[in-house]
Amino acid sequence: MKKKFLALFAVALTGVMAMGLVGCGGGGDTAKSDGGSAPAAETANLRFVTGGESGTYYAYGNVLAQYATNGDYGVAVTALAGNGSQANVQALQDDDADIAFCQSDVLAYAYEGTNLFEGAGYEDFSIVADLYQEQVQIVTCDPNIKTVADLKGKTVSVGAAGSGVYFNALDVLAAYDLTLDDISPVYQSFGDSADSLKDNKIDAAFIVAGAPTTAITDLSTTKTAYLVSMDDEHVAKLLEASPYYAKAVISADTYGLESDVTTVSVGAVVIANNSVSEDAIYGLTKSIFEGAEKNVDAHAKYKELAIEDAAAITTVPYHPGAAKYYAEQNITVESK
Repeated sequence: MKKKFLALFAVALTGVMAMGLVGCGGGGDTAKSDGGSAPAAETANLRFVTGGESGTYYAYGNVLAQYATNGDYGVAVTALAGNGSQANVQALQDDDADIAFCQSDVLAYAYEGTNLFEGAGYEDFSIVADLYQEQVQIVTCDPNIKTVADLKGKTVSVGAAGSGVYFNALDVLAAYDLTLDDISPVYQSFGDSADSLKDNKIDAAFIVAGAPTTAITDLSTTKTAYLVSMDDEHVAKLLEASPYYAKAVISADTYGLESDVTTVSVGAVVIANNSVSEDAIYGLTKSIFEGAEKNVDAHAKYKELAIEDAAAITTVPYHPGAAKYYAEQNITVESK
């Protein structure tokens, strides 16, 4: 009798465990390409790693996630805080996320196995959309620093060691035939750089983010801040060496400057793990562009979204789901 009871109990327990697994893991399975085992009509649960909670990635990512989830797009998107572009690519690689924000230069490094990803390239991801531009902003409180060449001999924050900002700083300096040996580099976050400028501990800082950037806006409330402009000759030299940059202009009224500032920018790109299904990424891509039309007041960066720019990345192929959406808009992209 005891054996019969134990056998019946084991069968019942197995059934409960199976039901629990379906309840806990069903969403993740529908997001993956699994040979068609999941019903196409089911909602795909996508984990979206963004950026720090005080940054644009996180705020905009939450808006994108909510709009996609609340619409009829076949996806439920959860926005998660992230630690920047390199960490976000790593999250995809480690299967801790399905989609992520990433700078256009950093995703090129990952795909090619260079710079941040030297000897550790990662190719199992693809593009969803390039959403807006992040300007390379060189901020100073010293009115005598007017060009990048004037940074020679100065104490300059070049971002956290090994960060995307760090490599942006190296690229810009190289365009002016400068290296880290020509400056006194410090390695600080945006907020720490602004504090160091307030306290006269550094002469200038590289900050790469969509303008206006909170760190610079806050700095401007306590001190007179300036942005260093690049000339067209050196911009062209940089673009020739690194095609993932684009020329950018920060208008004077962004920070109350005396004149517009010329610089370069990188794209803020949504990327996806290649294992996410075509239907899921198609729905996500569609939600991004419909959100820009119907949800425009939810975040200022919606106004910068242009489908031609979103489909303009050439360093990494697009996800088939994104390519399907662009094809419906008569735009052809290279896809996986």
